[in-house]
Amino acid sequence: METLIPKKRIFICADHGLSLIYFLQSDVVPTLLDKDIEVVLLTEDALVEKIRQRFAHPGLFVEGLRVDQTKRYFEQTDHSVQYWLHFLRWMGGSDRINTNAMDGHMRQMEFETSRGGKFLMPFIKASTAVLRRSPAARKALVHYQMRFTPSIYADLFEKYQPDLVVASTPGWRYDRYLLREAVRHGVPRAVAIVGWDNPSSYRLPGAPMDYATCWSEIQKDELVRGSDWAPERVNIGGIPTYDGYFRKVWQMSREEYFVLHGLDPKLKLLTYASSFVTFSPNYPNIEALARLVSSDSLREPCQLLIRLHPNHFMAGSLYEQEANRVRELIKDLPHVHLVEPVPLGDGLSYYSGEDMPEKSSMMAYADVFLTVYSTMVVETAVHNRPIISVCIDTPGGWNAPGKFSLPLAAIAEWPTHLRFREAHAGRAAFTPDQVRDAINFYLENPHADEEARLSFLKREVTFTDGNAGRRTGEYLASLVGR
Repeated sequence: METLIPKKRIFICADHGLSLIYFLQSDVVPTLLDKDIEVVLLTEDALVEKIRQRFAHPGLFVEGLRVDQTKRYFEQTDHSVQYWLHFLRWMGGSDRINTNAMDGHMRQMEFETSRGGKFLMPFIKASTAVLRRSPAARKALVHYQMRFTPSIYADLFEKYQPDLVVASTPGWRYDRYLLREAVRHGVPRAVAIVGWDNPSSYRLPGAPMDYATCWSEIQKDELVRGSDWAPERVNIGGIPTYDGYFRKVWQMSREEYFVLHGLDPKLKLLTYASSFVTFSPNYPNIEALARLVSSDSLREPCQLLIRLHPNHFMAGSLYEQEANRVRELIKDLPHVHLVEPVPLGDGLSYYSGEDMPEKSSMMAYADVFLTVYSTMVVETAVHNRPIISVCIDTPGGWNAPGKFSLPLAAIAEWPTHLRFREAHAGRAAFTPDQVRDAINFYLENPHADEEARLSFLKREVTFTDGNAGRRTGEYLASLVGR
């Protein structure tokens, strides 16, 4: 009688919308399945049935991430200790690479933390200084946190017997509990870096890790010198999320996109993507742009399309108030339009896989694309459109009690922002007049900075042939049984 050999199996943790695109809307998971490796995708519980139906395939299983259980454990089990351990991991990466992004968040914490937190801050800052200079201290911190390993996923490890656990962060989110449990079960762990600024903005892993795959030599250097990864354990596979951009599989026709948003095909299109930066409002940028397109300040007649950020949908927040203020500003401006997407599901970010045709088309048809150094400067470089980083400051920032503010000009030295500026991949503007001049320049010179922009893109994503998903899937498959 023939003995059946058990199939190899991988757990993939996709705990937010971008990670679902990375794994499911690229060739990563299909490549694994083609190699006869079964995939167990763990995602937001409310989305399990929807994903099972949409991506049904033999060998692909979908399970809930049990985020409510991980949150309860974090909040109810030595919460203060876990909280500060998380913060030390965030701040405590090596100072051999640029720490400006983390330093900004340290200033925010020092300002916004509770009275008890303010009492602890001198100790936290001293500990951070030690961690940034001591590999031994960083290693001890990563191992110390293993004492916080609940058995939330024990039944799934028993049921599926995975050969590898892959996450979209090395435990920077609640995925840390799944990765720690993998350590307990003796299962190798790998991270697939999903975000452009992740290795420079977040540092020490939330569990001991074995392997990483990232976008570029730049990110590899950040992982090796900033977070103590062994170079031979870090793969450069590109960014699978952008394969659809390179292949133009999401892009609508210009006519279809303009009809969707009521845009005038005879006017030049300016598009503004609101920033991830929560230190300062987007409103001054949006107001300046709205005034420019509603006056005779630009060399050619233009219209403006504004894309809100996921932060703008946080109920009761300053960002929601800002979104409402933007809606009020533009309601009587005929050439200013707003993109308001629908989230993929409860607990997951806006701008997930459902939003890729919108994003791709918005960038592709922009005569000038504007943002605040967001990841979309890389995505827009894929579409080879002129880029301006708009950084108009509000005196006093948010002007809200207990809310930390940081001038947008002060984030220019953050690692990814600095690379964009040093590459001359676009322009930076800090006043309404500079914004006007930069827009007029690109309207008159649409191919300006093109060579620098494409060189910047190549350095940041490595592979531009639309096959990063296949490469990454093959790398993850190679780790099974290694």
